[in-house]
Amino acid sequence: MAEDSDLERTEQATPQRIQKAREEGQVARSQELTTFILLLSAAAGMVFMGNHLMNDLLAIMREGMRMERELAFQPGLMFNRLSELAFEGLLALLPLLIVLMITAFFAPMLLSGWLISSKALIPDFKRINPVTGLGRIFSAHGLTELVKAIAKTIVVGSVAALVVWSNTESILSLIAIPVNSGITRAGELMILSFLFMVAAMIFIVVIDVPFQLWNHAKQLRMTKEEIRKEFKESEGDPLVKGRIRSLQREAARRRMMSAIPDADVIVTNPTHYAVALRYKGETMRAPIVVAKGVHLLAARIRELGEEHRIPILEAPPLARALYHHTDLDQEIPEKLYTAVAEVLAYVYQLKRYQNYGGDVPEPIGAIEVPQELEVTATD
Repeated sequence: MAEDSDLERTEQATPQRIQKAREEGQVARSQELTTFILLLSAAAGMVFMGNHLMNDLLAIMREGMRMERELAFQPGLMFNRLSELAFEGLLALLPLLIVLMITAFFAPMLLSGWLISSKALIPDFKRINPVTGLGRIFSAHGLTELVKAIAKTIVVGSVAALVVWSNTESILSLIAIPVNSGITRAGELMILSFLFMVAAMIFIVVIDVPFQLWNHAKQLRMTKEEIRKEFKESEGDPLVKGRIRSLQREAARRRMMSAIPDADVIVTNPTHYAVALRYKGETMRAPIVVAKGVHLLAARIRELGEEHRIPILEAPPLARALYHHTDLDQEIPEKLYTAVAEVLAYVYQLKRYQNYGGDVPEPIGAIEVPQELEVTATD
């Protein structure tokens, strides 16, 4: 049963799965939202450009219905006249067509943003398979689309019938008014009816957009086994990663050990901790930690320090504070400046005595560290 549960698509898609689907052109899209925005743009264009468009089309219609004697005897001129009028009609409709083209280009991006996928352009011959096509028609998705189409027809048709019914008197009165006024009034009624039908589609959009988002997320669901496999591929095999980390630690340890000969002092616990410090006043703002370790690594640091005659100073509180509050190749905390300055001053006096003789430097006493940096000894 555990194996069966691992094969069920019950888990939400990971970011990697969503990105991969997006690269393949698989994103949430709502055709109803695109259609609604397109029709809304058309309605807005008709409202703002309707009068100008109507006047241009009426002028073209009058010009086309005017009969000249030359046209009756030369059919070739009729075709030229028809092409001229068609071109003028296209120019009259061009602003509205440009608005619709721009809307059709940007409307699909409202739900899932901009998407350019070359994989979506690759031919997929499975889509032209009749058996697969019949399967899509009679699938749950096909049934959903059928229900949406029926609902859309009912809603839009009902609104259109209601608009026509409520304006019955205005429609019938068109017979009794002059042609110019009748055309203007008919255009106003058409635009009004169109606006109401577009507004009715809001109900379809409000239902379809959440459904498409839910359905897209459902299609991208993954099994627990797929998530484990993806994690292993993206993060790498745990054994390999462990080996890499081990090699990285070993390389870092070798670099750390090679820096000990350049240290100025090694502060110890005396046996459990060892921290090597280096300070060059000409180039450094504060001393830095070049090596640190506990137990066996601390013993190795002390051995290398003795081999290279690096001063070793026992200061347990300071050694613990440096080990726990400073990383390799990092400056010591500002709150430890005073304590480390005491150590370095003693070291410089000791080196001067070893090189030039003179008075033996007095051993420094217990070095105190700020209370907030103190680390309790556990061993």
